Amino acid sequence: MWFEQAVIYQIYPLGLCGAPAENDGHLEPRILRLLDWAEHIRALGADTVLLNPVFDSDRHGYDTRDYFHLDPRLGTDDDLAQVCQTFHRAGLRVLLDGVFNHVGRGFWAFRDVQEKKWDSPYKDWFHLNFGGNTNYNDGFWYEGWEGHNELVKLNLCNPAVVEHQFQAIRSWVERFDIDGLRLDVAYCLSPDYLRQLRSFTQSLKPDFVLVGETLHGDYNRWMGPELCHSVTNYECYKGLWSSFNSLNLFEIAHSLNRQFGPEQWTLYKGAHLLSFLDNHDVTRIASQLTDPDHLRPAYALMFGMPGVPAVYYGSEWGIQGEKRDGDAALRPALEKPEWNDLTDFIAKLARAKRNSPALCHGGYRNVLLTNRQLIFERACPEERVLVAINADHQPFHAHFDAGCGQAVDLISGQTHDFGGGSQLPPCSAFFWKMER
Repeated sequence: MWFEQAVIYQIYPLGLCGAPAENDGHLEPRILRLLDWAEHIRALGADTVLLNPVFDSDRHGYDTRDYFHLDPRLGTDDDLAQVCQTFHRAGLRVLLDGVFNHVGRGFWAFRDVQEKKWDSPYKDWFHLNFGGNTNYNDGFWYEGWEGHNELVKLNLCNPAVVEHQFQAIRSWVERFDIDGLRLDVAYCLSPDYLRQLRSFTQSLKPDFVLVGETLHGDYNRWMGPELCHSVTNYECYKGLWSSFNSLNLFEIAHSLNRQFGPEQWTLYKGAHLLSFLDNHDVTRIASQLTDPDHLRPAYALMFGMPGVPAVYYGSEWGIQGEKRDGDAALRPALEKPEWNDLTDFIAKLARAKRNSPALCHGGYRNVLLTNRQLIFERACPEERVLVAINADHQPFHAHFDAGCGQAVDLISGQTHDFGGGSQLPPCSAFFWKMER
């Protein structure tokens, strides 16, 4: 499936395009700013764009008002169609953010309930109790997402709700030709709902992809032949940065071996989880790492490990942002993309990843592991690659059995000879493809 070889570029459009925090209803085609990003994304080596919520919402996109129309702060439906067409012409697939567990208080059906109470034909679309109340004093209680009453939980056991959402998805495919969905808080969606969604979307496009947002626990609860194709790998997200900050690469190596290693008990062997160093919900990696020299090896580790790598807009040239300063700090407005040495390095990683069968499909096996160095093997029938990471500010001379004499580094293109050991410069990374 195409997703297994994908490199994702994630954009939070309400942020990048400079939309106001509150939906003022004023129509402005801000989303057309993304037209200038298509060539940058392609040059970076990504082949898929993930757009976080774009449909009409109260504030941040995860509080939907209308599934069928673009948020007026971003423009019209035709503007979104133009952006998607431009991405597709550039050879980029498009994923949209599907927010199906809950809606905003401005959602049209919920407003009908506010007005008509028990006489509303949509009262069963939500989890209501007309004998209670909330902090909004609507005259009835309703369930919100994780206690946030600005996010009204939908009753996904109601076939009418599911049908409404599925018709919206159908319209997204027909009007914008999207290639898949990121499912917000997929850990809140029941297996029965996910099975319905998988069956429906495959009827629209056989290669339509579902990527679920999951945090912790057994990802197999939400991922499988009838469920999501992939889920977010938050377990390794934490290890990817904290292993460098603590100079303890055993942490990330343990997670990777637990998830993908050769043992029988491996959890996700053959799966393609979504890998990331940051996103719209967490501190930017350039702010998270205590040592900026670790940016390159951290990205190399993320691209070299099993999974589908994702790069969050702006992080490819090292912009910063702290979660403690609020979500807006993670979702800045940017006029145009930039390019620097870090961007160039990530582009090399992306090309190496996409063109390597082993990096896309290979298994995982630890070859050498210390606190500050990690070398692991990615192997499949067509190819064998060793990913080598040195987190130390000192060079490291690695002695191990490579199983061959020479390799070529897929990042730099340079030949590497394993005779006499392998020298790893400070804060370096290599993707050694075995030759002979």
